[in-house]
Amino acid sequence: MKKLLITLLKLSISIAILAYLVHEARKGDAFTVLRDEPKRWNMLVVAWGFCMAAVLTTIVRWHFLVRALGVPARLSNTLRIGFLGYMFNLAPLGILGGDAVKALMLAHDYEHSRIQAIASVVVDRLIGLYMVFVVASAAIVATRFWEIDDPMIAAVCSATFWVTGIGAVGFGLLMIPAFLDGRLVRGAERLPKVGRHVKSLSDAMRMYRRRPDVLLLAAVLSVGVHGFFAVGIYFVARGLPGNYHSLGSHFVISPLSAATGAIPLPLGPYEYVLDSLYALMPIAGTPIPKGRGLVVALGYRLITILIAAVGACYYVGARREVAEVFKDSDPDESAPNTSPKRERG
Repeated sequence: MKKLLITLLKLSISIAILAYLVHEARKGDAFTVLRDEPKRWNMLVVAWGFCMAAVLTTIVRWHFLVRALGVPARLSNTLRIGFLGYMFNLAPLGILGGDAVKALMLAHDYEHSRIQAIASVVVDRLIGLYMVFVVASAAIVATRFWEIDDPMIAAVCSATFWVTGIGAVGFGLLMIPAFLDGRLVRGAERLPKVGRHVKSLSDAMRMYRRRPDVLLLAAVLSVGVHGFFAVGIYFVARGLPGNYHSLGSHFVISPLSAATGAIPLPLGPYEYVLDSLYALMPIAGTPIPKGRGLVVALGYRLITILIAAVGACYYVGARREVAEVFKDSDPDESAPNTSPKRERG
């Protein structure tokens, strides 16, 4: 009953956010422009290609993290599991999220690899999320985004720099054995509710701290992931009618929007942040109409569904295996507790 109530609450919040964004978009005639003006379908095809490249790079990054722990997974099998996980990221509420599916299926396919499967997913998610802020920080500096005379943009830039700096310190501490095995971390592992999440992270870092080369490779691949997504969303904006920001600006807008993946909601936060950032910055002195960012976000969401169709094809051929994995495994014990979100890199 408690899980049902939480699910309904998440769904209600998502619907409320989207309803507000749609209401504001209608004020700015964003949907009228989308309906009446021509689309550049070639640009949307290019956008799909870059987003597909981002998803493939995400899975390859996870493959290297899996192999680093001694799991003899072939790239073909990692791709299969990765696309299945991507599909479940877009599944309705109440179904396991993509990270849980990846960990469960990897543990099912490779005997005695449950701990390694969880560790690979946890570290993959952690690196992907942190590198969002690294890419955004670099883009803010490169594009001089922080010089825009707007208090909200100044606050966004400041917060991004702070998170990037704190994250660097955090990663540094997690690589130090004396800290990771110290009283502070061990005590946090025993805390109610959050303790098991802390333990999953600390156990994962204990496995990887002897492979800094693999962690560095994963970080570099993450830059590629977020770069591909930024370019993909830029081409989505170019393909749909209406004004659009520069490619450099999308290297700020896209990662910061993707960072909302840490919020356990299926929809809403990503659309809200992208729409807000789009509206904050005028193009050649001309304000962006309300809802333009929402239209771009919805175009991107449609592309993610098309990419998830690859996972659906894998699912058709492996639905019995997936059902068996779900039946034999307890997601609360066998996989990390993650929300059903898109691949955030």
